[in-house]
Amino acid sequence: MRLLIFGPGYTAMRLVARLAGRAEIATVARETFADRAGDIARATHILSTVPPGEDDPVLATYGNEIAASRAWIGYLSSTGVYGDTGGAWVDETAPMGTGRRIARARADAAWLALAGAHVFRLPGIYGPGRSPLDRIRAGAAPRIDLPGQVFSRIHVDDIVEGVIAGFAGPPGAYNLADDRPAPQSDVIAYGCALLGLPVPPMVPLEQAGLSPQARAFHAENRRVANGKAKRVLGWRPRHADYRLGLRALSATTSPASTSPAPPSASADQR
Repeated sequence: MRLLIFGPGYTAMRLVARLAGRAEIATVARETFADRAGDIARATHILSTVPPGEDDPVLATYGNEIAASRAWIGYLSSTGVYGDTGGAWVDETAPMGTGRRIARARADAAWLALAGAHVFRLPGIYGPGRSPLDRIRAGAAPRIDLPGQVFSRIHVDDIVEGVIAGFAGPPGAYNLADDRPAPQSDVIAYGCALLGLPVPPMVPLEQAGLSPQARAFHAENRRVANGKAKRVLGWRPRHADYRLGLRALSATTSPASTSPAPPSASADQR
């Protein structure tokens, strides 16, 4: 396997570690996009994790070369393409482009239009060094009072396993999410219990001190269905809900071994 990854971010580097010794891997950061046509031609697998600006920068630069290659093609997208559904479940057939991530929806569709492409739609990502536990330790985890609102989330290592399962699976769009969408306030409360720390009080969204991006993230409400990835790829999330994921993280990390995570770990921060 000769894997070419555009965007060596958090999830991509977990994939690199997982495939160590099994593949020849090259990563391409934005500042080194130039002169990669030869790498594309040699690659057996191509994965992009780069979020779009006005356009998708990878397709804008190398769309023709990627389309002409015989490589397996993958793209890490976002379940934000589905917009706000008022808490309803969404699968891969749901309409796109109705939310705040219009550019992401356009990029998602552009990658999906490539013959043989696999598009993995991701909700909020968490994992070692970037989880509610890290934000709780940093004092940056308010419990926001949003009655009826739920989020889906995914452990980074379950994304990695989903992508690997996709290497042998048919092309198309796949939601990679855990099995239990839950309110953000419940996740923080459970994390505090694991750490033996006081549970913070509920606060209104306006008083939570969130960035504009994080406020927009909290303005959406949906449950993400993962049945297609299970049926078609044979994938199962090892961390099937936030409790399993946080327990695994609490067992393998300590306050001294982690650094504060961003206030909001959305799929755009892969």
